[in-house]
Amino acid sequence: MKGGHLAAPVFAMLLVAPAVAAGPDFAAMQVQPYDPPKAAPAFALPDLNAKTVRLEDLKGKVVMLVFWATW
Repeated sequence: MKGGHLAAPVFAMLLVAPAVAAGPDFAAMQVQPYDPPKAAPAFALPDLNAKTVRLEDLKGKVVMLVFWATW
């Protein structure tokens, strides 16, 4: 790359990296973290193909749970 085209993205990453490394701001999110961290309870739910998926089968992976209702 010519000139300082690479400098701006690198500078932006340097500004963001310390904020990410600091961890989540639980107070700003109005969330009370468990101290010490508490494991999620064991449970199983059907996926979209009616196959049972157990939380323990996903250990080490990022899991996002979305619960919704239409009442």
